[in-house]
Amino acid sequence: KIRHRGPDWNGTYLNNEKNILITHERLSIIGINSGTQPIVSKDKRYVLSVNGEIYNYKSLYSSIVHGKYRPATNSDCEVIIPVYDDFEDLTPKMLDGIFSFVLYDNKLDEVLIARDPIGIIPLYYGLTKNGEIMFASEAKCLINDCDFITVFPPGHLLKIRDINNLSNADYDVLKEYCLLDNPISTCRVKFTKYYSPVYENLTYDTNTDVDEIAGNVNTLLTSAVEKRLMTDVPYAVLLSGGLDSSLVASITSRISASRGEKLHSFSVGLKGAPDLLAARKVAKFLGTIHHEIIFTVQDGLDCIRDLIWHLETYDTTTIRASTPMYLLSRKIKAYGIKMVLSGEGADEILGGYLYFHNAPSNQEFHEECVSRVKNLHHFDCLRANKSTMAWGVEARVPFLDQEFIEYAIAVAPELKLKNKMEKWILREAFNDTENPYLPREILWRQKEQFSDGVGYSWIDGLKRMTENAISDEDFNNHKDLMGVKSKEEMYYKKIYNELFPENIGIKRWIPRTDWNGVGYDPSGRAQGVHNNKY
Repeated sequence: KIRHRGPDWNGTYLNNEKNILITHERLSIIGINSGTQPIVSKDKRYVLSVNGEIYNYKSLYSSIVHGKYRPATNSDCEVIIPVYDDFEDLTPKMLDGIFSFVLYDNKLDEVLIARDPIGIIPLYYGLTKNGEIMFASEAKCLINDCDFITVFPPGHLLKIRDINNLSNADYDVLKEYCLLDNPISTCRVKFTKYYSPVYENLTYDTNTDVDEIAGNVNTLLTSAVEKRLMTDVPYAVLLSGGLDSSLVASITSRISASRGEKLHSFSVGLKGAPDLLAARKVAKFLGTIHHEIIFTVQDGLDCIRDLIWHLETYDTTTIRASTPMYLLSRKIKAYGIKMVLSGEGADEILGGYLYFHNAPSNQEFHEECVSRVKNLHHFDCLRANKSTMAWGVEARVPFLDQEFIEYAIAVAPELKLKNKMEKWILREAFNDTENPYLPREILWRQKEQFSDGVGYSWIDGLKRMTENAISDEDFNNHKDLMGVKSKEEMYYKKIYNELFPENIGIKRWIPRTDWNGVGYDPSGRAQGVHNNKY
């Protein structure tokens, strides 16, 4: 059911004696000729399956492993085995990357499961009536077998000892731990929150030295982009023409040029869409090999059911924005490109959504940034990963680099929103007049929600279609029971309910409607600051 995530190869490890089965669908990005998974250590003790990339694997081999382990593959992920052999539960915290992994210790009959700090890579777990425990990159793998399924939380690890002799108390922990903020454990099940970001204390930096902060933002984001260009396959950038994707494209183009490589860029939209026009201008400025993908409203409507199957959510914002990204990824795959850089995350970290203009105070502005970042795995991370991986394309997101997040989220709100311009400090960080990163009109372009930027008639078309598909009687009779406020929400929820069980932790993306002047609809045009400008 997840062959789409790894169309290049598949592998299986089966231990009948200990009731362990690990299977892997591989998308080869690093070590393409020798990185098959699951990876089994030479002494047969460890079996590892990883979805993700470990960016610091070379430094871990040189500084931590010290030649004590000879890798069997060229995979960046194999480094997890020797690090775990020495550092056990500290391993996930030592990894700089994006990952969900399962590591089985055949000698001790232990399993370690972990997910990256932000939740860029998806992970689900389930329990069966027969007492089996299952983990998967997508929930669809579990729905036929498990009567309990939920999202594995980011920044957490789960260690299960003596896995074939779990008690009822152990299973209770496995069902409840994802709902708690504090680590809990039994003698056989240990749940640990290994990542506790500094911004959880909800304080921001009062320093407003623009030169210092802008310089640091520039340095950290540039480093984050360069780190994510670790690849053995062709790559490209997703270019919407908005600030975030355009900056990622600009930084990438400079690095690519220094390597003697030509950069491909891709944009998507309805004919004449704001994003297409802006992206065309950026691509010309940067000199990328640019590809425009034009879709129609009907193209988008036709793929909604398939898209919900891939996304595993009924959230309106996610579906609206994922549709063009899903259609674009299909074309990117056809070009033979397997990895793309994208601009997700900046709006959460820096308060870039238009409703942030209505924040009652700096403290509430900052707390909303923290809340959005902590829930990224339900929304933008989910969208970026599953929309692209539906076609075997991996999206990497430099703004969600751990070091960048830790620094940028703490920047004072008055530098994030200044002169009525959202993400002001990010724009200022790359406001180089001598060697410009972007055309000035792009660098200082107001935020467009992605589902608006691809063409305003996309949202209008969705609303018209769902208005006609759901009768007034059906909506009025079932809206409260289904927890929806519009026919569009009900339409998506109905499809979702046909495909998935109810209990896998779905959340909705809704602006802060308790802030004065903020509308419920997440579309960018619905916010007054956008209406006033345009």
